[in-house]
Amino acid sequence: MKQKLICGVDEVGRGAGAGDIYCAAVILNPEKPILGITDSKKLSAKKREMLAEEIREKATAWCIATASLQEIIDLNVLYATMLAMQRAVEGLPIVPDKIFIDGNRAPQLSGLVETVIKGDLKIQEIGAASIIAKVARDQKMVELHESYPVYGFDKHKGYLTQQHLDALQAHGPCAIHRVTYAPIKRLLHRSISKR
Repeated sequence: MKQKLICGVDEVGRGAGAGDIYCAAVILNPEKPILGITDSKKLSAKKREMLAEEIREKATAWCIATASLQEIIDLNVLYATMLAMQRAVEGLPIVPDKIFIDGNRAPQLSGLVETVIKGDLKIQEIGAASIIAKVARDQKMVELHESYPVYGFDKHKGYLTQQHLDALQAHGPCAIHRVTYAPIKRLLHRSISKR
């Protein structure tokens, strides 16, 4: 009997205040097991990078897709996330038999789709997707740090840590900030009203 092709889908960067949303779809090869796959947030950066390389090498298929900053602003973050997920699945070179999506919302996809809360801990394919998406997005944020060094993107990867909020307060937003996000909007509003 033909082995079922199981696809896992996860996003990274939905909660950040800067940069694109990254999403990955992964179909693992049961004949090439990979040890240590779990929620990418539970792994050190070094371990994530090692696993990401192994996943890309051994998986039957994988695809990383993004939703741009403009799409996040125009559509809102939820719709932009759904779009990135759709692109990742549709970008796979083969059609999966079943798609597991991390969380409780799924985009419009053809085929059998199931959402799984905390899926990156429960389903290996989702964990693998979370790892390769996070590594790809983190690398991009480190690159963007070169263009916008005052914000510390290489450290917080665009998430709204205290360091990031302090930098926003001091310098205002840059071209990659999600200016529609409430904490950034509040800071902008405050700095305008102080003038």
